[in-house]
Amino acid sequence: MGTGSVAVGLVQMQCGADPAANVRKAIDLTRHAAGEGAAIVCLPELFRSRYFCQTQDPGQFDLAEPIPGPTTDAFARLAAEFGITVIVSVFELRAPGLYHNSVAVVQGNRGIVGTYRKMHIPDDPRYYEKYYFTPGDLGFKAFATDGATIGTLICWDQWYPEAARLTAMQGAEILFYPTAIGWHPEEKAQLGERQRDAWETAQRAHAIANGCYVVAVNRYGFEPDPASQSGGGIEFWGSSFVAGPDGAVLFRASPDRESVHVARLDLAAVARQRHGWPFLRDRRIDAYAALTTRFGEPPAQN
Repeated sequence: MGTGSVAVGLVQMQCGADPAANVRKAIDLTRHAAGEGAAIVCLPELFRSRYFCQTQDPGQFDLAEPIPGPTTDAFARLAAEFGITVIVSVFELRAPGLYHNSVAVVQGNRGIVGTYRKMHIPDDPRYYEKYYFTPGDLGFKAFATDGATIGTLICWDQWYPEAARLTAMQGAEILFYPTAIGWHPEEKAQLGERQRDAWETAQRAHAIANGCYVVAVNRYGFEPDPASQSGGGIEFWGSSFVAGPDGAVLFRASPDRESVHVARLDLAAVARQRHGWPFLRDRRIDAYAALTTRFGEPPAQN
């Protein structure tokens, strides 16, 4: 565990229809975060395009690219220029017909130091990700960077305490969640605040249960559903935030504008929190075999 501090940059951005313009904007905003002192910068999920998973359209596969590829190469140059780490979300082309929702961790002169592939893939109205993405097969991972040991999870992974726990158990001091989540406009008045509160509360609980920092970085702005004739679309709610190891919200971005924020995190707080609330010490690892079953079944007998 680190004993110093690290500055992390949250890039909350609006994504347009032009992928090249989105990458240029992301580079400019990352450059701004680095200029403000950020050592680790996180971008939103699938920032290179609008959120194409609102509909099932085979033409959207043309957006995919390999890792390494053009987007990771561009951020590798930027990371080397500033000596920073950048968490880069990529629609990964692994092979024709095989795609992942991934992040590449790009650091300074080292280039890509690791890749994480999204493990939990949703399939809901306007979030038809199972059409596009194969579930990740690299497991839950942590990456040692110059600033801190970090874990990278992605959006829908946010709802699963198992994902946060297993990543923290790899040594992650900070859990980063690149995200694309928002409201169905027709539901916002009735459900909006409860949905956003649940999203934040679940992740603050991950910080508490694991005694680590959580950094959630969302996009914002309305993006129409290209297949809808009646309006449709998603209003991404921004609200990117940082939670401390005790679950306290240290920063929360606006829900309605683009922003770059740099937060300095005291890494020694991870050890202090775990000493006071020793949840890792008291885990009953002998009693958790049933977690590997779907629901209700007894663990398999040897």
